[in-house]
Amino acid sequence: MGEVRQEKSCLSVIWRVCNAFMSVFFALASYVQINDPDAGLWMVGYGVPAVLCALLSLKPHVTETLAWRRVADLHVMISSAVVFILGGRVKKERLMEIFQQEEGREFSGLLLTLVWLLLCRHSGRSQVGTLRVSTAAAITVFPFVAWIYFYINKELRLNWPSHCKTAI
Repeated sequence: MGEVRQEKSCLSVIWRVCNAFMSVFFALASYVQINDPDAGLWMVGYGVPAVLCALLSLKPHVTETLAWRRVADLHVMISSAVVFILGGRVKKERLMEIFQQEEGREFSGLLLTLVWLLLCRHSGRSQVGTLRVSTAAAITVFPFVAWIYFYINKELRLNWPSHCKTAI
C-alpha cells in the first residue's frame, strides 16, 4: 500500500514540475512576442496559459475551481478558432517548413497551448495517472528541445523576420 501511495505522490510531483516548466515556456513565448507587430494578441495567447500552469503547479486542485475552468475553457475556445484559421492559411499557402513561417510558428504554439490546457482539464479531481504524467513529460520536453535547436542552428533562422531574430 505504501508503494502505491509513494508512486502516486511521485507522479504528482512530476505533474507539478511539468506544469511549472510549461508555465516558464509559455511565459518565454509571451515575452518573445514583444518585438512582433501584433504582440498584444500573442502575448495574451501565451500569457494566459502561463498563468494557468503556474497556478496548477502551485496548487493542483485549482483545476476544479470555476474561475480556472472558465478562463481555460474560454482560452481553448478562442485558440481553437485561431488555430483553425491559421491551419487553413498554412494549408492554403502550402507551407512546408512551418517553423520557418510566422503563421506556422504561431499555429504550432497555440496548438501546444490547446493540447496542454486540455491535458490539464480536471486533473485536480483525483491523483494524476501514469498516462497523463507520461504524456505531460513528453510534451514538456519537446518545445524546449525545439527552441534550443532553432537557436543553436543559425541556418534555420536565416529567413526569419528581424523581430524574431532579436527577441532573445
